[in-house]
Amino acid sequence: MLDLRNVAQNFDAVVARLKARGGSLDLGPFQKLFTERRELYVSMEGLSARRNAANDEMKRKAKEDPSALEALRGDLRAVSQEIKEKEGRLKEVEEEISRILLLIPNIPHESVPTGTSEQDNVVARTWGEKPNLPFTPRQHFEIGEKLGMLDFERAAKVSGSRFTFYKAALARLERALVTFMIDVHTQKGYTELLPPYLVLRETMMGTGQLPKFEDDAFKTSGEPERFLIPTAEVPVTNYHSDEILEGAQLPLKYCAFSPCFRAEAGAAGRDTRGLIRQHQFHKVELVKFATPDTSLSELDAMTDDACDILRRLGLHHRVMLLCTGDMGFAARKTFDIEVWLPGQGAYREISSCSDCGDFQARRAKIRYRAQKGDKPQLLHTLNGSGLAVGRTSIAILENYQREDGSVAIPDALVPYMGGLKEIRPL
Repeated sequence: MLDLRNVAQNFDAVVARLKARGGSLDLGPFQKLFTERRELYVSMEGLSARRNAANDEMKRKAKEDPSALEALRGDLRAVSQEIKEKEGRLKEVEEEISRILLLIPNIPHESVPTGTSEQDNVVARTWGEKPNLPFTPRQHFEIGEKLGMLDFERAAKVSGSRFTFYKAALARLERALVTFMIDVHTQKGYTELLPPYLVLRETMMGTGQLPKFEDDAFKTSGEPERFLIPTAEVPVTNYHSDEILEGAQLPLKYCAFSPCFRAEAGAAGRDTRGLIRQHQFHKVELVKFATPDTSLSELDAMTDDACDILRRLGLHHRVMLLCTGDMGFAARKTFDIEVWLPGQGAYREISSCSDCGDFQARRAKIRYRAQKGDKPQLLHTLNGSGLAVGRTSIAILENYQREDGSVAIPDALVPYMGGLKEIRPL
């Protein structure tokens, strides 16, 4: 959530930067309410001055002309009633402003390029080379089905569309990737958490999934209402909700494996086959809590930590700096990591790493003291995939496929696969 004081002091600049995000964001109602709020404050200050003057006048008249007191009391009651009415309206206006603020995205950082879509994103860096396969590469779902280890048909029978059964060595590959990723990140100082998969409404509010994206979430019907997490970012960021941390603790770094559940599975008609867009998938999430002056450098470090997984697996990838029109709701700056998929002949997102500034911290009430005894202030939160596990499986299948239908195992994963160096059809 945006800082109302900053919006008040820099309204035109804030509106201009938010408009750079594009889309259907309409700040007209907010501007109207904000103008009314300012006018109410000015009016109430004037009325308060009149009330104070009337009080002083009554004290003077009480000595000089007691007969005039009743008329003055009438004037004072009228002014007090008007103040009461304006206070009531001010409360309504501020509640509506707060409601609208929950629907307004974060302000892009000044270093974010202006643009309207992914076409305006900027390549920050690349690693490795595209594999030169001496045959026509297959897509991951073709490979998995030929191996007899991805079963979409039976998953649809059990759960409906956009679910999958992994089988045999591919099920083990998914499990091996999770352990490998967690091991790499914990060796770099991240503390592992295993979070709850169901969270309360206020928890989803804290990271910005609600109220704007409620239709994209799976939720229970009982009381209290709970939501299946769309990412471990939600419970892990809220791990320190309503807390005051000490500056010496920061940055705090967490990693967490979890399944992720999303009712919305992407654009209609896109990626209808395979593992790219599923209602349930696995992810290793990275979350950081940092001071405002270090969060951007921590974003760079987090992005490189995610890239390191791909480097160790020998997977060609690039890092994209997202433009204003392509960033997520809570982010002020985002790097997407895109891995090359030979079967698709395209780069596909495998991680998104974002600095959210104090946007989530304000919602979740997460603060810190720079020094003991200092006044608490909002810290900055960061999150990123380290990595999306299913998409990493996809990348391995497509980059390490062989013409005979088998798939080689990257050297870094062989110990996690019990020494298995290749996957062959069942």
